[in-house]
Amino acid sequence: MTNPALTRPGSPWESLDLAAAPADGPVAFGDDLSPQNLLDAYRQGLYPFPADTVEHQLLNEMTYGSQVEAGHVKLLAGSAEPYAVAWCSPDPRPLILVEGARIQRSLRQQLRNRTNWTTTVDTCFERVVRQCRADRPQRWLTDELLASLCRLHERGHAHSVEVWDGDELIGGTFGIRTGTVFSADSQFTLRSGAAKVAVADLTRRFAGVGGVAIDVQHDGDHARLLGARPVPRARYVTMLRVSAEGPSIPTGPLPARRLAE
Repeated sequence: MTNPALTRPGSPWESLDLAAAPADGPVAFGDDLSPQNLLDAYRQGLYPFPADTVEHQLLNEMTYGSQVEAGHVKLLAGSAEPYAVAWCSPDPRPLILVEGARIQRSLRQQLRNRTNWTTTVDTCFERVVRQCRADRPQRWLTDELLASLCRLHERGHAHSVEVWDGDELIGGTFGIRTGTVFSADSQFTLRSGAAKVAVADLTRRFAGVGGVAIDVQHDGDHARLLGARPVPRARYVTMLRVSAEGPSIPTGPLPARRLAE
């Protein structure tokens, strides 16, 4: 299920067959979090989950080593610390299909009273990423991953959405764009509903430039509240395969209450 149009020659993902990969848990292990390898992985329908401690790496090896030996989970060649990063591609994949996407009635009601709330895109990418990892006991957003994400932001592949109350940053989300698909990595909120506003704003802005889907990566109650629905991994990978880069997402400030309309 590799994608000739998106797979860089020599990429470690060239030989990965997601059709035979586990539906749950990691589909591969490797320690390369370089910007290019990170981008290649997203283009193939994967995202990283780094181990933040040596103990976490050992737990990965103890838990998944037998699956690696059996060939069910790929171990990327050239890794000095092979269990440092788990690469995931769940099946099914929770997606927000942006066409006709609607936000919750309760959030719309809340937004009507938030006259000072505004949203922007790419105003303070690194700050959003740092907020997304703040006060979380398991820091999968490691310093190395953060640095690579910032490099991808500089190259125009990674983007953030910010929610403001006046001049105060109160929520946001970030992720990687692959043509008409956006993989949202994480979000944060410092005010009730602000993270949901960030995702809703991303959905609205992305739809306006030809976006098709927002991938929220992890299925569950929270994903469903955001409007995500499970889509087979094979369909998701096909969406990436036919995805073509469109216009840039508009970045300027917009009133958040417009999302209630």
